[in-house]
Amino acid sequence: MSTMTMAKAINEGLRATLSKDPKSFLMGEDIGALGGVYRITEGLQKEFGAHRVMDTPLAESGIIGTALGMALRGHRPICEIQFDGFVFPAFNQITTQLAKIRTRSDGQLSAPVVIRIPYGGGIGSIEHHSESPEALFAHTAGLRIITPSNANDAYWMIQQAVECKDPVIVFEPKRRYWSKGEVDTENSPGDPFKAHVVREGTDATLVAYGPLVPVALAAANAAAEDGHSVEVIDLRSISPIDFDTVEASVNKTGRLVVAHEAPTFGGIGGEIASRISERCFYSLEAPAIRVGGFHMPYPIARVEEHYLPDIDRMLEALERAFAY
Repeated sequence: MSTMTMAKAINEGLRATLSKDPKSFLMGEDIGALGGVYRITEGLQKEFGAHRVMDTPLAESGIIGTALGMALRGHRPICEIQFDGFVFPAFNQITTQLAKIRTRSDGQLSAPVVIRIPYGGGIGSIEHHSESPEALFAHTAGLRIITPSNANDAYWMIQQAVECKDPVIVFEPKRRYWSKGEVDTENSPGDPFKAHVVREGTDATLVAYGPLVPVALAAANAAAEDGHSVEVIDLRSISPIDFDTVEASVNKTGRLVVAHEAPTFGGIGGEIASRISERCFYSLEAPAIRVGGFHMPYPIARVEEHYLPDIDRMLEALERAFAY
């Protein structure tokens, strides 16, 4: 067991993949000599060479299009998109080509491309650098989407994504890059597409993923001081969603709050609230409540703390659920 930051854990996960799979390679803007904006790929080009860790032109559509072609030739491309808001020039390649090639070819072709995207706010940046576009991709069948909330998941998820037969988007919560945690490099935490109950409780279920999991745990601890036992679920996989784990929890607690940084309107929380309302109708003692960002462009850094869901907003949502 080692202690490392999430950024270092991803770096080590990429190193492990490049070492054991000669068909894998990295590509992205400034990921070679610079090591990427967040230094996630630092040292990897020097260790594995420029033919395995490739700097690309400033052309996201070209990155994904090239990766798709390489994947069809049996390679395992791992692409880095520099910031969340920069992915949209590649949106067409991802949603109309990459996501559909396996179905379109009746399973004769597959494109196991991994796309790493730093996402979310909390670093004092602005629009295009702090966005949460995961719901836009989750709506596209054919893509798998995962997001780590801790260093151990980060280390393993990147390796498990490369081993997947489908294209996988790994949304990395950039404000957690420097959070330290224990990493077990010997034992995997299991299926990356399964949710984890990270805090058990009996009075309400609080679902979060990526950057908001530590906030949800802090909110649950604060609720405990008022006598409420809140179960916290780290969703981990955004597509597919592990509804069974959420359903089992809500059948026990009777209340559901879903939190994410992306705007509440049209977000992942709406899908979870709707599905759990269908599956747990007779267990629910209150409506499912969503906590998320506002339906507006990401604000300037000076006021982003008012935009991002915090402990107080989660506690307010829990209080509304307890009031029924």
